[in-house]
Amino acid sequence: MSKAKETKEDIIEEQIEDTTTQETAEVEELSVEDKLKEELGQEKDKFLRLFAEFENYKKRTSKERIELFKTASKDVMVSMLPVLDDFERALMHIEDDKEAEELRKGVVLIYQKLLTTLNQKGLAAMEVKNGDVFDSEIHQAITQVPAPSEDLKGKIIDVVEKGYLLGETVIRFPKVVIGQ
Repeated sequence: MSKAKETKEDIIEEQIEDTTTQETAEVEELSVEDKLKEELGQEKDKFLRLFAEFENYKKRTSKERIELFKTASKDVMVSMLPVLDDFERALMHIEDDKEAEELRKGVVLIYQKLLTTLNQKGLAAMEVKNGDVFDSEIHQAITQVPAPSEDLKGKIIDVVEKGYLLGETVIRFPKVVIGQ
């Protein structure tokens, strides 16, 4: 009987070992499956982040390209502003000379054509009038003089040089005299 007991015990031990081995194998299979799911989740997250980053890059470069096209002519416009100023000064002096009527008409025609061409390319004069409130964000003060009246203190008394916008960007701030 002792042999029968030993065989029963051996059989029971073998069955316990087999069950333990099967459970361990199932746990390992689940852990491998869980690991793969976790890795897949991480890769999906990386992909989504990379995709979002790429979309943001495309939007940013597109916006920068549009801005570049809008302001590509900035250097040319800035270099043309003194010519525009000279035309305006010439027109003021020709107005005084009544004998040069034909000359004045020709200069006015050229000035209008230049101004129209620059406006079509996005150049716009900033509207600044005497009596406007001084704003350091959009005006450049070149000097302060005693205000002729109390209501002109802190306001613009004279515009020395016009300011210009190219699209929505200020390319030259208006130079003004302020009442003190």
